[in-house]
Amino acid sequence: MYHIKEPRRLVGLAAATALFAGLLTGCSKAVVLNPAGDVAAQQGQLVITATLLMLLIIVPVIALTLWFAWKYRQNNAANTEADYDPEWHHSTTLELVIWTVPLLIIIALGAITWIATHKLDPYRPLDRIDAQRPVPAHVKPLVVQVVAMDWKWMFFYPEQGIATVNEVAAPVDRPILFKLTATSTMNAFYVPDLAGMIYAMPGMQTELNAVINKPGVFKGMSSHYSGAGFSGMTFKFHGLSDSDFEQWVQKAKTEGKPLDKDTYLNLVKPSARHPVQHFASVDEGLYDKVLNRCVEDGKMCMHHMMAIDASGGDAYVRAVGLNLPQDWCTVQNATQVVAELELRNAPDPTSGASIRQ
Repeated sequence: MYHIKEPRRLVGLAAATALFAGLLTGCSKAVVLNPAGDVAAQQGQLVITATLLMLLIIVPVIALTLWFAWKYRQNNAANTEADYDPEWHHSTTLELVIWTVPLLIIIALGAITWIATHKLDPYRPLDRIDAQRPVPAHVKPLVVQVVAMDWKWMFFYPEQGIATVNEVAAPVDRPILFKLTATSTMNAFYVPDLAGMIYAMPGMQTELNAVINKPGVFKGMSSHYSGAGFSGMTFKFHGLSDSDFEQWVQKAKTEGKPLDKDTYLNLVKPSARHPVQHFASVDEGLYDKVLNRCVEDGKMCMHHMMAIDASGGDAYVRAVGLNLPQDWCTVQNATQVVAELELRNAPDPTSGASIRQ
């Protein structure tokens, strides 16, 4: 039995060593604490600061626990009956330490969190490229419109007139403004090297301001479970120089195909681990139709529907002489109502004000 147990001990020791080495290797690739973007770097610094502040309590408590266990162990010859005081019940000094130090740490954490929450608000435009460089006054952010699908990511570049699937690129040191929505289920856009997670929801638009400070290829993912293909809902984020970014755009325009309504409706169908695709052109207003959930024929856009509701709903429709069926709506009906709405809200050429009755 002795000879059987010894190899098992060696195997267990080897496994523990391998596990420890793996943990160390994982720590060396801790992206959250060593990102390539300034916003993510500031968020990582918050994690470090909060951890150090909490360790001001944790470390002394652990140290005192071990010290008391050692000092008052049963076989300690230095212990005497005089050390035991059953009548002890209060120490003002000890109470002050116990309550004051945690209170100060909570105040410090609260102040840091309040400041960082406003400073790192994802909707707030960036005021710096990194800790040493502010954003130049003439630099405008690169706008990227993001659509979370099942189970892939689509990216529109309105300024460049292209679109991509499961691949996104941006110039190094240029602010990026992401505008995000989703097609069916709520999802979460996350590039650990770039910034924190931001939700993408159907019929709504969220925003994320960020910047990448190092060239390279970085992992992007969905950090919110959305069904069977969730594990493969990843993409590559490319940090490129200005010239390389222009080449990347030209490649998409050269090799890609047009993205029209029919192509989009075929693409939006659920598919897992979808390959990277580039589109050389995009139908005008396609992203807005995705956002307002009216790409398909026969659907009125949400912003038009909300405008009609704000004007009085069915009463408004009847007031303008459009007696529509109550249970269904055709493409022609939707077009008629929208045209009438836009006509009534069009600026008056004589007064410069909108016409509202």
